[in-house]
Amino acid sequence: MPRSFHVPAWTLLAVAVVALVAATAALTASLAGRATPAVSNATNGSAWGLPGSAYGFGYGMMGGGYTGMMGGHVAGAAAPGPGQTGFVAGTAASPRVISIIAGPGYTFSPSGVTVARGETVTFVVTTVGPLVHEFMVGPADAVTADRDGTPEVADIGMMQTKSLTFTFDGAGPYAYACHAPGHYEAGMRGTVTVVD
Repeated sequence: MPRSFHVPAWTLLAVAVVALVAATAALTASLAGRATPAVSNATNGSAWGLPGSAYGFGYGMMGGGYTGMMGGHVAGAAAPGPGQTGFVAGTAASPRVISIIAGPGYTFSPSGVTVARGETVTFVVTTVGPLVHEFMVGPADAVTADRDGTPEVADIGMMQTKSLTFTFDGAGPYAYACHAPGHYEAGMRGTVTVVD
């Protein structure tokens, strides 16, 4: 009599993530050299921010423009960060893209980013897991207080991607957070370090 077996859901999810990372790397490599336009408070149009969306983004998970998993160019060389030789700061006409993963649970990954003073950044936020999140970025006191008028995108559902463009032109400190009920209190927040 044939035996049946059960594959845990986390195993299937891990296989799906590996396949998605491989597909992202292949698509990103094929689109290297495409321009990344400015986007403000727009939905990207493709889960995980894969290249080929309506906006023509070409970036991977948790990295800047044209990167792969955890940063660095697909070819393997890490892009210089703010304060390093060769770094190119984002501008209003051509913002630097920083990918943020919301979840699973009450986390942002990465939980901290570094920007150049005066730099314009487009945060591309993707929710993983079943919770619905939001992403607010701005002066740390306004983000902590969930102050009205602080830039944010709301209702980022599972496997959805939304973006928000912000210019870090003040003295700081800056932060980002999710203020869906109970999420901030559970630790869903991040810091923005500004360097000259």
